[in-house]
Amino acid sequence: MKRVVEGCPPCAWFRRSLVVRGGCDYLARMAIREILEVPDPRLKTVSKPVELFDERLKALAADMFETMYAASGIGLAAVQVGEPIRLLVIDLQPEDPDAEPEECDHGGHHHTHQPTRREPRVFVNPEILDPAAELNTYQEGCLSVPEIYADVDRPKACRVRWQDLDGKVHDEVMEGIMATCIQHEMDHLEGILFIDHLSRLKRNMALKKLEKMRKAA
Repeated sequence: MKRVVEGCPPCAWFRRSLVVRGGCDYLARMAIREILEVPDPRLKTVSKPVELFDERLKALAADMFETMYAASGIGLAAVQVGEPIRLLVIDLQPEDPDAEPEECDHGGHHHTHQPTRREPRVFVNPEILDPAAELNTYQEGCLSVPEIYADVDRPKACRVRWQDLDGKVHDEVMEGIMATCIQHEMDHLEGILFIDHLSRLKRNMALKKLEKMRKAA
């Protein structure tokens, strides 16, 4: 999943200015992978459950974080890098209130940004339980549908059960943007993209816009 930096689209790079918090040893070994983009048919693959919790799984998660951060994303599913297993990584990268504001100057507009911090989370074999009846609407984007954004309605809260990289089971109620992000990423595990939630007209318009941008690049 990708989110626009509010108030300053030209500074999307700022999402990469981060402070690492907490110990995640598996993040020490990273490589940037290619992100599949529409209309790649592999994105429609239904991902298989993870059964083996080994070093290869940890290495894949590390690569996914590196790939996600490099693309200014906040969530990534393994299938998006060509590995159709039920593995997600998410980092909402909230603002760090303890950090000094950083100056930014582009197009003659001088301003400051509050640095963000990294809070990486890994979800293996996630399941959504008890989704709320009430919906939230967020403007969503996706690293597999670059530079396309659209409003999507999803349950505003949901209970999620998943395993970590060691196979330990966790259970948590998620709300707000975290609930939206986990649902967006879990859609990928079923071969669903966020544009699949749009009307046929809006989806076709989004794909034509993407094709036009690719031709202009």
